Amino acid sequence: MNQINPRKLLHSKWTAVVPRNKEKHFIVTEVEFDEEGEVIHCMLEAVITKRAFAIEWRNLKDSHEWKAGWK
Repeated sequence: MNQINPRKLLHSKWTAVVPRNKEKHFIVTEVEFDEEGEVIHCMLEAVITKRAFAIEWRNLKDSHEWKAGWK
């Protein structure tokens, strides 16, 4: 289980454990918070292809899918 502080999520780097479409390394490019400080939107971008997609930020906690940093 990866430990994540939502306030430090923006510009954090992630490695997919199982790469898809030859995309392995990602960076968080957008994070939006609601009035209570809860994350309501998180956008990941593939480093090489620049393809971006929305992700549920809590999915990044799953160490079977994601590793913190670029490895």
